[in-house]
Amino acid sequence: MIVFLLIQLIQLSTGATPETVDTIDLDIHQHLDMHSDIIQATEMPRRDSVDGGSGGYWDQHFSQPYFDNSTRREVTTTVGQAAQLPCRVRNLGDRAVSWIRKRDLHILTVGVLTYTNDARFQSLHSEGTDEWTLKVTSPQLRDSGTYECQVSTEPKISLAFRLNVVVSRAKILGSGELYIKRGSDINLTCVVVETVEPPSFIYWYRGGQVVNYSQRGGISVLTEKQSRSSRLLIARAEPPDSGNYTCTPSASDSASVLVHVLNGEQPAAMQHGNSSSGAVARLLPTVLLVCQLVRDAVMSFAYSHHR
Repeated sequence: MIVFLLIQLIQLSTGATPETVDTIDLDIHQHLDMHSDIIQATEMPRRDSVDGGSGGYWDQHFSQPYFDNSTRREVTTTVGQAAQLPCRVRNLGDRAVSWIRKRDLHILTVGVLTYTNDARFQSLHSEGTDEWTLKVTSPQLRDSGTYECQVSTEPKISLAFRLNVVVSRAKILGSGELYIKRGSDINLTCVVVETVEPPSFIYWYRGGQVVNYSQRGGISVLTEKQSRSSRLLIARAEPPDSGNYTCTPSASDSASVLVHVLNGEQPAAMQHGNSSSGAVARLLPTVLLVCQLVRDAVMSFAYSHHR
């Protein structure tokens, strides 16, 4: 529209013939087309560069490998439970990814090949993905430490990961020995500590046998996986219920408590939950004797001094 008005203005002001106007029209369109090409060449990156061609703008700025930091950098597991350290490398190209154990700079894997005699270490990678995961099968306490995911650029780039291996264990609340009066309830609570995931089960044993719920009535077990705890209740305990009770969670060390069911006896541990009162009772005669001797000595000294 602008070009048409411009041509009309030239024709009116100069008296140009239609042939001259056609020539001017052609020159103007050629000029505008050339100007449009210059704008496109200046503002738009090359298509072959965007599509991955070599030598373009995008290649120069984004061709180097880099780490995706959205993955977990610290992993905690229990002894014997496999652990994985996920390293994600973008735009890897023809470079290689290695896993290094930081404490001794030992090369564990290069690519998907394992470079250590310890077959528990393995590099997991699926073709076409950016994931290079170090898997540690059956980890032990000694495997705790820092591991580096390294890319063979020049200079090399690396990303550190922390592996924590802990011992999961059971703990029965209270003392290791329990005295119960006949007819009272045995109430034992077991909690699982230092565990990454809730145990799949928690079993109770008396001696070497699983607590038999059908053997007698009044036995109940309440296990809460989310709180990692289990409660054993034996109502109206009898002397045959005495024994060593063990709490055994899955993939954890067990814990035990020795239970005594007494026929009317009153041991010190039963009275106060420990043996401190019994110790005091045994020492009381000695204390009284010492006090008597001190009193006699003081009276004797006072009498002789008075004379």
